[in-house]
Amino acid sequence: MHHNFLKEKLSEFSAFSDTELHEITSCFKVENYLKGQFIFEHNELISNVYLIQSGLVRLSYWSEDGKEHILSFAMEGWWETDFSAFYLGEQSRFTLYCMEDTQTSTLSLAEYHKLINKFPSLSRYFVDKSMRGHIANQRRIITLLSLNPTERYEAFLATYPALSQRISKTILASYLGVSRETLSRLSMT
Repeated sequence: MHHNFLKEKLSEFSAFSDTELHEITSCFKVENYLKGQFIFEHNELISNVYLIQSGLVRLSYWSEDGKEHILSFAMEGWWETDFSAFYLGEQSRFTLYCMEDTQTSTLSLAEYHKLINKFPSLSRYFVDKSMRGHIANQRRIITLLSLNPTERYEAFLATYPALSQRISKTILASYLGVSRETLSRLSMT
């Protein structure tokens, strides 16, 4: 599954020969995680980016008072990591937690640099993915700043209908910045 999944994702963006695809996919490592397992935790050095092959993860920031702030979710075909820690060699400010059993195609920073130097179209692929992620984050910030709880809930359902079926109401409430009780009222209307 690993090579086929990865080849499919890469081929959506650019045409690679079988030889090139083999060389590219050989730089990735398949990793399996169990539901409830952390892929990484706060203060760890992060040297990998993760393409989710199967499963669901959430990236969170934990405040000093012990409150979890969910930044994002990632499911099949989505990339996730603490990008600042990954790219700049810093300790992570976040945790990456498996909400389901999860399989990833994992790429180290060293392999990332090797690949983009050898295959310039991969650099464009990663820029495209980064830009799309940046756009999604900006939209989320605007949603949190400008929409009321009902509008945030409706926007989430419209944008991520499949994801809304895979996460608990408690987790969704946290992501939306509302109480569980408020979300229950919203979901009944």
